Amino acid sequence: MRGKRSKQYRKLMQQYGLIFGFREPYQVLIDAQMLQDTARFKMDLVAGLERTLHGQVKPMITQCTIRHLYNLPTNSSTTSPFPNIPIPAITTAAKNALIDLAKTFERRRCNHHTLEEPLSTLACFTSVIDPKGSGTNKNRYVVASQEEEVRRWARGVRGVPSVYVKRSVMVMEPMSEGSVGVREGQEKGKLRGGVRKIGDGRGQGTKRKREGEEGGARGTDEGPDGTAVKKTRKAKGPKGPNPLSVKKAKTKHDDLKGVEPAGDKDDGGSGEQMVMAMIAGRESETFQSGRHTADGIDALDEGSALDLELKKRRKRKHKSKPHDEVENGTVTAMGEGENTN
Repeated sequence: MRGKRSKQYRKLMQQYGLIFGFREPYQVLIDAQMLQDTARFKMDLVAGLERTLHGQVKPMITQCTIRHLYNLPTNSSTTSPFPNIPIPAITTAAKNALIDLAKTFERRRCNHHTLEEPLSTLACFTSVIDPKGSGTNKNRYVVASQEEEVRRWARGVRGVPSVYVKRSVMVMEPMSEGSVGVREGQEKGKLRGGVRKIGDGRGQGTKRKREGEEGGARGTDEGPDGTAVKKTRKAKGPKGPNPLSVKKAKTKHDDLKGVEPAGDKDDGGSGEQMVMAMIAGRESETFQSGRHTADGIDALDEGSALDLELKKRRKRKHKSKPHDEVENGTVTAMGEGENTN
């Protein structure tokens, strides 16, 4: 089978599965003429059906079809059980091989075995596929027949795939007009009413709910008494600055974080005095802004006294060598004496 035709058959069976519910293994009704032609072309019937339908198949044969095989003419007889289709005579061994092959298939009871003569293939298939004449394939059968009259009748029933053999090539007919109409009707229904559950009346006319929506409509909530209450939207105002990008306000403790408690090594001062001096400076600012109290005034006096005391102190400098000693060479002599020692 060519790749293009195989791809068409696969898509066709996918459409039958989506629209009419066909599934594997496919039930294939086979008539006597199909068995005889495949045997003449030396074809494997089951393998050819699986390649054409792209899936596992369940070949089935009716009671009338097996009786047709028993009534096939041999070389010794000239009568034919098919008045409309002339069948050439076959050997007895070939006839027995066809009957043995048909016995391996599943038997579909058509309840025509009580009749003296078997019904024709068209009458038998009609009673099996569409007994009520409703034009539907309820049991999802696939028809494999070589009779043109049977395939013409199958086109009038919605959802019946037809397969036949033409010059040792198995061919599947395209979807009939009735089946195409059912497919287009379902697609239009989905566009009008949203996604529906095919075959389930409860899901028709209802749209899919979005994630997060449970019972009520969008933008509503249930009140304490179970009634639907419309949600109120918050008024949008001017947005403030990003709190992560705003500089934080400095506090009194933040200013004193970087002060080291150790004093100057040269003047012998302590770190506590420097801290007190900074506190005094802060309190003097408070006094100037008019937010001072009686306790603040006392602290201000103490702080100012400490500030004056720090200002009076002078930084102790290293004593420089006398200029006269340097000129007389005393320092050099002392240095040489120390080196000699």
